[in-house]
Amino acid sequence: MSETLHTLLEAQYALKNTDSELCEENPDPLLVAREHQGYEHCACICLICALLSYGNARAIVRLLQSLDFTLLSRDMHSLQRAEFPYYRFQTAADIRGIFMLVGMLLESGGLLPLFLQGFHTASRSKWHGSKQAAHAQILSGIYHCIEELERLGQKYKIPLTRGLRFLIGRSYKGYVLAHGEVPQGASCLKRWNMFLRWMVRKDRLDLGIWQPHVSPSSLILPLDTHTFRICQRLHILRTKQYNLCAALQASDALALLCPSDPIKYDFALYRMGQQGQLAREAQ
Repeated sequence: MSETLHTLLEAQYALKNTDSELCEENPDPLLVAREHQGYEHCACICLICALLSYGNARAIVRLLQSLDFTLLSRDMHSLQRAEFPYYRFQTAADIRGIFMLVGMLLESGGLLPLFLQGFHTASRSKWHGSKQAAHAQILSGIYHCIEELERLGQKYKIPLTRGLRFLIGRSYKGYVLAHGEVPQGASCLKRWNMFLRWMVRKDRLDLGIWQPHVSPSSLILPLDTHTFRICQRLHILRTKQYNLCAALQASDALALLCPSDPIKYDFALYRMGQQGQLAREAQ
């Protein structure tokens, strides 16, 4: 990777890694997640925020600000009686469903121990798209969480509707059975990887509440359409396919620039793509 690219990304990181970057005028779901930093169930609140983070950023923030996260501390009867909004592909019942699943996950031991179970039992042979062995651990941890959410849904008879499945994703085993191949989709994994970025990294934006359990060096880029396009323009990515393999390749490339914390550039890349920065400069 070129020194010019390194200089550009470091400059953009310094520019975006400020408290003022998260505000109502420049919305991002991390704005809402950060408001709950220090809460007892902060990680589970952040997970719900991340899994609902698709579509227009302003609409996402409005939705997240309308949710009553204190419901996670209440019993299932309270959740069943509470009112929830709908959002795009999710009905009010789907939003209630994700609260119920995460609430049950809290009762069964919590999110971090569950993720670490999968993280520490990873099989490197599952993921051939990356040069980093730790990426297999990250994906194993994510899929272990998804499998547990599925199990809780089945146990407590919470229908895993299309809208709810869109939020949490499909388990590794379920995906292989349905498609006959290792998972390659980007959307759901992008949101899980964004959640992990929030939890593991620590700076003016990311919370870092899962340190030192997981190293920032192991993270995978939360590739969305904005970061995908900007990575292509900067020649970080040369593939035309927007999928998990592209996210792994981009993560490997960024690790050449900053081995200890390659995903530090994610938010800056996202903002550059979102704001069409390189496109304006080329005009």
